[in-house]
Amino acid sequence: MLSENEARDAVIVALDCDRDRAIELADTLSGVASWVKVGMTLFFREGPSIVRAMQDRGLSVFLDLKVFDIPFQVRGAVESASLSGADILSIHALGSSAMVAAAREGAEAAAKERGGKRTQLVSISVLTSMDQSSLEEIGIERPLKEEVARLASLAVGAGSDGIVCSPQEAAEMRALLGPEALIVTPGVRPAGAAVGDQRRVATPAAAIAAGASKLVVGRPITQAEDPAAAMRAIVDELCH
Repeated sequence: MLSENEARDAVIVALDCDRDRAIELADTLSGVASWVKVGMTLFFREGPSIVRAMQDRGLSVFLDLKVFDIPFQVRGAVESASLSGADILSIHALGSSAMVAAAREGAEAAAKERGGKRTQLVSISVLTSMDQSSLEEIGIERPLKEEVARLASLAVGAGSDGIVCSPQEAAEMRALLGPEALIVTPGVRPAGAAVGDQRRVATPAAAIAAGASKLVVGRPITQAEDPAAAMRAIVDELCH
């Protein structure tokens, strides 16, 4: 069971929409939510100003850019993205330990330049839209949970603060990575909510019980008739 503040801090509301809707949702959720996710669609259109707009409303920001390239490019991209002031930034674990280490260097360089707290890094293991057949389609025959564990160990060992995985792998990842690792789980759906394009899902309470640090919840909140009420319902579930 979490306190109300802990529950609010555990939920990241995914703003997969345009700027006007994102600002509207941020204003609606200010004082109710603590975190929002800014993804590629919104960030590539609006740039760093959207991160600052969220933080001006008292919201912490998970910048979900899934950075993936050669180490040199990733170091520069992570440094640039971290200069926005984002609190958490996602990269891909598939880029190798050298790429993850370069990302950490970029985040540290940005923190030094800004004179502030370093942006935390979480590494994507296997996307929550994928299942075993999806992995096999791209030539990965290792069982899905083994692939997640392999990438998680690689990423955290190279300097990532944690990983992104589905709630279904959260318990194993907590046991593998220890109590300090940041485990972010998309694919979280309140009981009765539509699954959409996610394949490996769980309820908020189940994901937290399994060891998740933070839950990414989008449409069940943002497309609700009353987003603030939907957010409060999830917080209430986590508190009881």
